[in-house]
Amino acid sequence: MKITKIAALGMVCALAACSGGHRDDNGDGNGQNVSQQQYNQGPTPGSEGDLVATAGDRIYFELNKNQLDGDARATLDKQAEWLARYPQVNILIAGNCDDRGTEEYNIALGQRRANAAREYLEAKGVAPTRIMTISYGKDRPTADGDTPDAWAQNRNAITSVR
Repeated sequence: MKITKIAALGMVCALAACSGGHRDDNGDGNGQNVSQQQYNQGPTPGSEGDLVATAGDRIYFELNKNQLDGDARATLDKQAEWLARYPQVNILIAGNCDDRGTEEYNIALGQRRANAAREYLEAKGVAPTRIMTISYGKDRPTADGDTPDAWAQNRNAITSVR
């Protein structure tokens, strides 16, 4: 394990040395090449990263609930606006639960949560054919642990680009 860490550190040092302030054929004269400039511009428009950065990708729910609160509606409003800018993009909404309750209950609750988000987006003008839903129940937690904070983070619906 120590050898792996030392090798990784050596590679990082070597790469850092190679990327010195010289100008290559793709450079801009300021020591940055074109790929570095593109990286600094942010995520690709219409991508998953753009959705996360621009609109947010998740909404949260209270225990045993699938009703949208004001924060969830505000995030979904941003998602609807984002989707209007990128009509070619389709999405998947995954409903999730914390790890309490039975598998069957959580699968059903996760589906109701995903459906609540889908119905809201459809009411905002997003075509139903662009939205797919799935429930993972308690099988894909985003936060580890059996604490109130972890449970709250895991009661969500996550929108992703398909």
